[in-house]
Amino acid sequence: MKALLQRVSHANVVVDGQTVGEIGSGILVFIAIEHQDTPQMVKRMADKISKYRMFSDENGKMNLNVAQAGGEVLVVSQFTLAADTNKGLRPSFSRSADPALGETLYLQLADEIAANGVGVAKGQFAADMKVSLLNDGPVTFMLEM
Repeated sequence: MKALLQRVSHANVVVDGQTVGEIGSGILVFIAIEHQDTPQMVKRMADKISKYRMFSDENGKMNLNVAQAGGEVLVVSQFTLAADTNKGLRPSFSRSADPALGETLYLQLADEIAANGVGVAKGQFAADMKVSLLNDGPVTFMLEM
């Protein structure tokens, strides 16, 4: 499982001209579920995302998590993060979970983050999404399980 976290001032996801998910200040999470991922791994990732200190405190140090900073999380499935790009010029997606498992664990991730007391919005699994964001910093981290 790979999660690309971007600290944002705002972000939204549009599918077929309709906004399906939107947040103000917080974290935009692009998540790739891989075939070996489990519900236990998803819970650990959700806890890490919820508690990851990537917001500045009153001294300008990254000491606050998203809830402490009053932010929200927008979770967007992005299977291309699981691509194997080591050979050739065409990515391989053999590491990606099958769609049924991917969607189940993607939805679980959003639910687990919400269970940690953080407001959550979602993209639409397997849709052609248009994602807009204003990266704050920029601050971007890659988390892997």
